[in-house]
Amino acid sequence: MRLISFNALRSLDIPGVHYIKPEHYLRSLDHVREAECVLYPEYWQVNSLIYGLKRRIFPSAATYHLGHDKIEQTRAFMTVAPGNVPWTEILPATDSSIDYVLECFAFPFVAKVVRSSMGDGVFLIESRRDFLDYAACNDILYVQEHLPIQRDLRVVWVGNEVVSAYWREQTDGFHNNVARGGVVTFDAVPQAALELVRDVATALGIDHAGFDVAVVQGHCYLLEFNVLFGLDGLNRQGIRLGSYIMRHLGLDDDEPRNPLQPSPVAA
Repeated sequence: MRLISFNALRSLDIPGVHYIKPEHYLRSLDHVREAECVLYPEYWQVNSLIYGLKRRIFPSAATYHLGHDKIEQTRAFMTVAPGNVPWTEILPATDSSIDYVLECFAFPFVAKVVRSSMGDGVFLIESRRDFLDYAACNDILYVQEHLPIQRDLRVVWVGNEVVSAYWREQTDGFHNNVARGGVVTFDAVPQAALELVRDVATALGIDHAGFDVAVVQGHCYLLEFNVLFGLDGLNRQGIRLGSYIMRHLGLDDDEPRNPLQPSPVAA
């Protein structure tokens, strides 16, 4: 059995895939052992697949492990691209940490929940009361400077190449996420943003991610990445990921493309 997937929707345009429901995983171990690659496992399956069954998975283990936790993700960004990360503090929710944040950060600033997506768990803190309410509900304080932007970039990275990049414009005054009403536009994208994503994804071993990048006065900042990113922007461009995934897995005879091509996305 060449390929097994635990996500039917994201595997629709990949040929030769056998779908198994995640809840049937342990009943299907013989099939899983025969697979060349296991596609889109649930997070809870990852360690047993790579350590127990020694299976190759897609997305990669690094993609899953870093994408699962904003703290680990941000610290990895700080390691490989420190100049491209907004000022961020990650602290225990103690009284001294709360006092430190309120003393050092000017309002408004951003606070995040460690595990969230689609704009959920991301808050604009505009007052002391806002921050105290956030701190009361979280054991870890994830606090970030508020960048003066009205839109950000979604850069889609699959395998070892940029597949697409587009802007997401705010409609609620804060969130850019399409799931929260953000509007997709396909204006020219700075080449620097694509190169930043390429360098960071390559350094960290990430092979399937939607990176969120802010651009402030020409400088690019990494906000976060999502492993199972939304497909709305890709669908509007008529982009299907199957061929990119097959090429990355070495199961396609097509010649690989330049990592920063095609370049309609570049300025």
